[in-house]
Amino acid sequence: MFDAGTLVLSTGRFVEAAPYVSDYTFERIYYRSLLERELDYLTVRDFLWRWDTDWFWCSKNLGAQRPLLRRLYGRQRLNSRTYTRLMRLNSRLGLTRVVDRLSGWHRESVIQDVDLPIDKAPQFLAFLLREIGLLPVWICPIGATRQADRFPLFPRRCALYVNFGFWDVVRRRAAHPPGHFNRLVEREVARLGGIKSLYSDSYYPADEFAAIYGGDTYRRLKARYDPQGRLGDLYGKCVLRH
Repeated sequence: MFDAGTLVLSTGRFVEAAPYVSDYTFERIYYRSLLERELDYLTVRDFLWRWDTDWFWCSKNLGAQRPLLRRLYGRQRLNSRTYTRLMRLNSRLGLTRVVDRLSGWHRESVIQDVDLPIDKAPQFLAFLLREIGLLPVWICPIGATRQADRFPLFPRRCALYVNFGFWDVVRRRAAHPPGHFNRLVEREVARLGGIKSLYSDSYYPADEFAAIYGGDTYRRLKARYDPQGRLGDLYGKCVLRH
């Protein structure tokens, strides 16, 4: 979704032969092509890796979508490994924090994937546009198997879900407490009966985290398979970052 009125549905299928093959590994940007053409051809390898050159669309935060800088990066460095290294370096050095202080902007990284029951998806999308305002947004249907309710550590009903992925930085002139916008997302996902992935920043209070992510079951499993706590605690890893 590029904005409230511009959504692109992507489907793919195999063909025996192609009249041409597009290359999105250097100067051309895949996500922009979705607004430029209705039909495209890629090799299987390039289709699987079509998002990696620009980290979906997040390479813009490192200047990699500007033609001159893109050429300076070179084909070999246009990938998620390079961007991850640069973002971690920035995290250690605090370069963007210095820029923000000088410019008067306040920023918060909002990198999340959340799953909503399909009947709640329009409500969540309205919230996302109103309160968070990051675009584009990845939207993908997810089917649950009949055994979905057997996995209490990441509970979902046996129904169709919609995954929303939004990965960017919220910038505001007004200051907010740390994690403000991520916490808004967590509360809205919970209110609508969804669940979010735990690969990125989380700000749940301990009791809320336990209630969502199978607290009692997790404690029993932990007591049985890791009674000495050598592997650390899920809440400590995902929220407290221990």
